[in-house]
Amino acid sequence: MSNVLEVKNIEKYYGNKSNLTKAIDNISFTVEKGEFVGIMGASGSGKTTLLNCISTIDRVTAGNILINGQDITKLKGNSLNKFRREELGFIFQDFNLLDTLTAYENIALALTIRREKPSVIKQKVKEMAEKLGISDILQKYPYQVSGGQKQRIACARAMISNPQLVLADEPTGALDSKSARQLLENFEYLNEKLQATILMVTHDAFTASYAHRILFIKDGKLFNELVKGNSTRKEFFEKIIEVVSLLGGDLNDVI
Repeated sequence: MSNVLEVKNIEKYYGNKSNLTKAIDNISFTVEKGEFVGIMGASGSGKTTLLNCISTIDRVTAGNILINGQDITKLKGNSLNKFRREELGFIFQDFNLLDTLTAYENIALALTIRREKPSVIKQKVKEMAEKLGISDILQKYPYQVSGGQKQRIACARAMISNPQLVLADEPTGALDSKSARQLLENFEYLNEKLQATILMVTHDAFTASYAHRILFIKDGKLFNELVKGNSTRKEFFEKIIEVVSLLGGDLNDVI
């Protein structure tokens, strides 16, 4: 299979010569098309910085990041904005929905910015809403729906433009256990039925157990990697816990 994401020897420094912090230390990995990959690590391990660099929110100090063969570390200005808008989907912990827009308008926003025809937008939003079970709340505003419904709206918004890569940052962090499970089942649906390639940062072992492969980050470096293979989700969860215990530090930071 082809690689959607290639991370090559990236490094990220913060500060100046007198007070330099190395947040990412020579990390390399690939994500194939259709994979669901999780990134785990204790607080301060560099996992969020890594996601920010891949999502183009932050820039690497050294190394290269290729998405669908295009080196995003070389993109700037309008080219970078266009790439982010058309090739990446984002799902955040706090939903990032616009309160003044209905669910329909929030989902359609990316297509509206791309100046798609209203008839095309209507059809795409309708299809995505049906797939995620939110057709009945499209005319409601974010404050009128539950946390789980907000996350499904966010999933629909992330997928509506058919992105090369969906990036999820602690997606279950603001949800109760029932809503979290529903969201993760939606992720499974996006991955298995819509062939979405997902890269998810999480500190939660239960959330991570839904992924196919886990990359563990410690002190800015790749510490370990786990592949689910033929394991059940429960078996994979137990393997994750074992690696988490090896990470050291405060276990509660990771679980």
